[in-house]
Amino acid sequence: MVAYKVCMTTEFVRPDNRRPDQLRRVRIRKNYVRSALGSALCEFGRTRVICVASIDEEVPRWMKVQKVSGGWITGEYAMLPYAGGDRKQRESTRGKLDGRTVEIQRLVGRALRAVIDLEKLGPRTIWVDCDVLEADGGTRTAAITGAFVALCLALRKLEKEGLITKWPIKRQIAAVSVGILEGTPILDLCYAEDSKAAVDMNVVMTDTGEFVEIQGSGEEATFTAAQLQQMLALAEKGARELMVLQKRAIG
Repeated sequence: MVAYKVCMTTEFVRPDNRRPDQLRRVRIRKNYVRSALGSALCEFGRTRVICVASIDEEVPRWMKVQKVSGGWITGEYAMLPYAGGDRKQRESTRGKLDGRTVEIQRLVGRALRAVIDLEKLGPRTIWVDCDVLEADGGTRTAAITGAFVALCLALRKLEKEGLITKWPIKRQIAAVSVGILEGTPILDLCYAEDSKAAVDMNVVMTDTGEFVEIQGSGEEATFTAAQLQQMLALAEKGARELMVLQKRAIG
């Protein structure tokens, strides 16, 4: 693990009184949707996301046309109309997904595919739906963390039924947010912190310490290489703690 050090000033207080390097209360409840092949309710503080894995015994048309062997995994992401407090019109009613939704569901799919041997899936598609019940920052990181659990549970059932013969998961993944608020690097931002942070970053990592994806930017601010290293070290600490909870949930 990368060594890290966070300097906390006496004036700096997080909205929920957490330490800079402390996750919110995280809970992962497996088999939350009983009818699903694999499911989990993932809670990062007040942020709650239902993740459900479903199987389609077909592959996308482009795989057939290009004669690509193996299977496919794709992510879907949506926020319920009331998730953010004020009601928003359903995207299905508008008939068009907004850019943020498209970006997040692509991120979920990429993150899962990065750690799966698609050849071992066989010619089938696994859909992982991530629906946000309540949003208080970190919805995409909760979605990825919960999606991995739902996917593992679904694959375990496929293996038990003899539909896959070789375990396809190569690595474990989890995702967490980091940022800089009032000059201090912090882990797992809630909305009140996210909306004021000078830097906001989302990190997807494997259990071997490799990065799947890093999304970060300064909000009308810049950050140094030293601050970047601090945030990445915080992300690794948080991701490893999340992976322990994932393993407990999967059993």
